[in-house]
Amino acid sequence: MADGTSLRARHPDLYLKDANIDRHACRRVVPMEVLSLGMGRTGTVSMQAALRILGYNDCYHGFDIFLNVKDCDMWMEAFAAKYQGKGKFGRAEFDRLLGHCMAVTDAPCNSFGPELIDAYPEAKVILVEREIESWYKSFSIVAEGIYGPGVQRATILDPFWTGRSLGVLRQWLALEFGANSLEKAKEVARERYRAHYAEIRRVTPKERLLEYELGSGWEPLCKFLGKPVPDVPFPRLNEAETLKEKIGILRWQARKRVLTNTGAVLVVAFGLYHWLRRV
Repeated sequence: MADGTSLRARHPDLYLKDANIDRHACRRVVPMEVLSLGMGRTGTVSMQAALRILGYNDCYHGFDIFLNVKDCDMWMEAFAAKYQGKGKFGRAEFDRLLGHCMAVTDAPCNSFGPELIDAYPEAKVILVEREIESWYKSFSIVAEGIYGPGVQRATILDPFWTGRSLGVLRQWLALEFGANSLEKAKEVARERYRAHYAEIRRVTPKERLLEYELGSGWEPLCKFLGKPVPDVPFPRLNEAETLKEKIGILRWQARKRVLTNTGAVLVVAFGLYHWLRRV
């Protein structure tokens, strides 16, 4: 980028060692106060940054699954409960999975809008919408990445990290969008987008809902949340550029893990081969 800063400096979280936390053993340690439930690719990175500036620590975003991939285990349980009737996933389960967060935004959280609204009646709801064709172009980039060449092979060769994270993303498309292919995901995307916003508006009490327009600054958001206006500009992050960079980092990390795992398998196979020759 033009500012000359490194990828590591712009996205330090993605270079951290995996937290390796099993959320099943966790509990809520901060109150859940804000549910930002707009679809992904509607300014969710900017909203996460804004909510953090306002003191909501932490604000869960879709990229958080790459920081602690064991989260994916509970997200898969949540999808199974909602869409397949397997088990239950209510406030107690969300408290374990999201107990360290005061706010949420982006997928997969927004896949559970009605459930989160019901689980946390004290939380306020923010809805950011984007012109649908502009959103569709951005969504298509995400879907193409999920079904990109080599992805399936990577999930097999790196089951712990790539397999878990891509598994959640594919489950998101398969169950929320009813799509098991890139073509189907693109076909139903606009319909699912409209249905999502209609559902959130239907189930959210009006006094709890803010329909926020990106670009309108701090005032409407702070008034709704009862917060003083910060003495800093509202964060306007280039989501397209941010997404491109983060996907590049994640692909590089996945390739590194695949090569490491493949090398380990080859070493074991080589050793086994020579052992068998001697017996």
